[in-house]
Amino acid sequence: MGKQMVMSVMSKDRPGIVADITGVIYQLQGDLADLNQSVLCDYFTMILIATFDDSVTPEDVVAGFSHIQSETKLEVVVKEMDTPMEVAKAKRVKETYVLTAQGKNKSGLVHRIGLFCCQQGINILDLATTLSGDQYTMILQLDLSRVKSVDTIRTSLTGYAEESGLTVVLQHEDIFKATSEISLF
Repeated sequence: MGKQMVMSVMSKDRPGIVADITGVIYQLQGDLADLNQSVLCDYFTMILIATFDDSVTPEDVVAGFSHIQSETKLEVVVKEMDTPMEVAKAKRVKETYVLTAQGKNKSGLVHRIGLFCCQQGINILDLATTLSGDQYTMILQLDLSRVKSVDTIRTSLTGYAEESGLTVVLQHEDIFKATSEISLF
């Protein structure tokens, strides 16, 4: 099977950066398993998982990244995974919900949503935010498997939303996907 490593890469954005990063993995005969990439305010960010031969070390991967010829410097962190990805994915919860929140931008909105989730025993699996004009939008993928009552969470969330001036919608991930995905057939 080999060893799996999780890598985090950040740099000023530029054309060719994805090819450079995946080229290092290819040169080390790694097998890319999972990847998430985004550009935020002209900064490229990527987190990825790849499987390498047992002889490849995290230091080898970092060295491969350091040999990339570019005017932008890559900041890289590489860690060997303790839990194989297949095991981690098998633990994926069925009580996954999507929370969308939107309102007038003000300091502390993400912190307050994070604090709300923490106080309710909710784990945030994924989070994306955007600011457009004075409107702030958050989309969170949440693990509600430790919650005793989703209805209680909805009630608490309604109160929090009124206090914060946010419009919020909490729905099971299956419903979110069914109403948000576009089918080509």
